Amino acid sequence: MIRSAPQTLATDRLLLRRWRQSDRLPFQKLHADPRVMESMPAPLSPEESDQLMDRIEEHFEHYGFGLFAAELLENQTFVGFIGLSVPTFDALFMPAVEIGWRLAAEHWGRGLATEGARAVVRYAFEDLRLPSLVSFTPTQNLRSRRVMEKLGMVHDPSGDFDHPRLPEGHALRRHVLYRLDRQTWHAAQVAP
Repeated sequence: MIRSAPQTLATDRLLLRRWRQSDRLPFQKLHADPRVMESMPAPLSPEESDQLMDRIEEHFEHYGFGLFAAELLENQTFVGFIGLSVPTFDALFMPAVEIGWRLAAEHWGRGLATEGARAVVRYAFEDLRLPSLVSFTPTQNLRSRRVMEKLGMVHDPSGDFDHPRLPEGHALRRHVLYRLDRQTWHAAQVAP
């Protein structure tokens, strides 16, 4: 279903926006950093990073929502992405909409992923009226798991899975699944 995405979402410190050609070089730098990519199979080449950015824009065109480029409001510095995507692999929890993020390592530990993701959750449930969101990551990615928990997402051990795009025995193959539904999120917003 195609829904209309806003051009931007804003938080106290972040602007979440559609992508620009000027994002390509910092996006490549993000994907070349082994710290950022430690929970991914490997860093991306500049060409692979560009292809990913193109796929993100195609996702916006197809679904009407996607992964927003994230920049700091104070100085317009590109810091990564935060947003929504529809996973393209088979798993027991599919079909689903995933909330995800990837920020440059120099911006970790400041609560930016949580801040931006909260705005995206609100957008997903209030504007898009999605019934639920999922998020998943390799079991050992504790940073992302903490963000999921701060968003009110709950680990669903029955949904944990071996990522089908990673080979048997790969250290990152086992993934944890977190869920959040609109009713639970809404109840938490109105609770005293």
